[in-house]
Amino acid sequence: MLGCLITGCIAGPIVYADQYTQQIQQLQTQNSQAQSSLNTLQLQATSYQDAVNQLQEQIYAIQESISASQNKQVELQQQIQQAQTQIANEKQVLGDDIRAMYISGQMNTIEELATSKSLSDFVDAQTYRNAVQTRIQETLTQITQLENQLKSQQVQVASLLQTQRAQQTQLYNDQQQQTQLLSYNQQQQNQYNQQIQTNSSQISQLQAEQAAINNQYAQNVIVAPSPGGGACNIGQGFADYPWCNASFTFDYSQADPNGFPERQCTSFAYWYFTSAEGNSLSVSGNAGQWWYTANQPVDQTPAVGAIGVEASNEPPHYSPYGHVMIVLALPGTTYNGALPYTSQADGVEVPSGDVLVMSMNEDENGHFMIQDWPADTLYYIH
Repeated sequence: MLGCLITGCIAGPIVYADQYTQQIQQLQTQNSQAQSSLNTLQLQATSYQDAVNQLQEQIYAIQESISASQNKQVELQQQIQQAQTQIANEKQVLGDDIRAMYISGQMNTIEELATSKSLSDFVDAQTYRNAVQTRIQETLTQITQLENQLKSQQVQVASLLQTQRAQQTQLYNDQQQQTQLLSYNQQQQNQYNQQIQTNSSQISQLQAEQAAINNQYAQNVIVAPSPGGGACNIGQGFADYPWCNASFTFDYSQADPNGFPERQCTSFAYWYFTSAEGNSLSVSGNAGQWWYTANQPVDQTPAVGAIGVEASNEPPHYSPYGHVMIVLALPGTTYNGALPYTSQADGVEVPSGDVLVMSMNEDENGHFMIQDWPADTLYYIH
């Protein structure tokens, strides 16, 4: 059941008029919000997983680069060892040449010329000495260049390895962070799933309690079945409630021209009292507040055609928003009027202490109902 905040029949915000409906709606809203958050988390989880996969690919790539650098380092070390062996050999040869040049260098030019067999031998000796000197210089230069080149390559490879290992460490850290985010995301998903499951169980329980309470104080309930009008049009001697149709979708958010939610207790009671009976009425607040906001006389004496008001938080329902209905027959009397959508004959006996009333949405499904109601639990707007 719903109420509507109105002043002088000006529509205000729609308000739920049943504590169970309100709780169910709140839980359904929570579930909707939780599902929305869950969908967002699932998208985030996909993003986190993609990031983890991409980082793993980068880790594989940097590991291959590190392996290549390490292989290069081994190869370079082998080349250095080979070069050092070559340098040692060259030094041995050069040592022999230097010793020969030293022995030759102990003689002056006249002595060397005198000991030569011929001038040609002297010239050849000079040429050889010059060649040895040149070779010594070239070999020393090559050795120096080779050593510098190998050392430079060693420095470059070591620096590259250091950079690659730093990148690898950063990738591992990034991957760990994304994995932690993914794990936390999954925990949140589990919490939302648990919340949705818990709320759904509470909704089922509230719906069961709601149905039980709705039937607790309503004896001889006559619920209109569902013909083309969706169990809503009254007919059979009553004016037809105008906001029923076969394609109607039960939705609390739709308001009638008077500002009340369609197919709710407030919409029906206000329409019937003013349109069908021709009375004037100005009320404000929720359904349960009509008894002290109405501009018509209000008392606790039932009368046919009066609006019965179940006050907020009073028996039988203890609803925070109340319920409103139209009185059809008084306690202990026989109702001989039409009963919409039923084959029941005229002559319904109303138990002593009850009034026979009709209302909309007592079953929380937007249906028109006729039922007995404890007379002393209502206030009556005349």
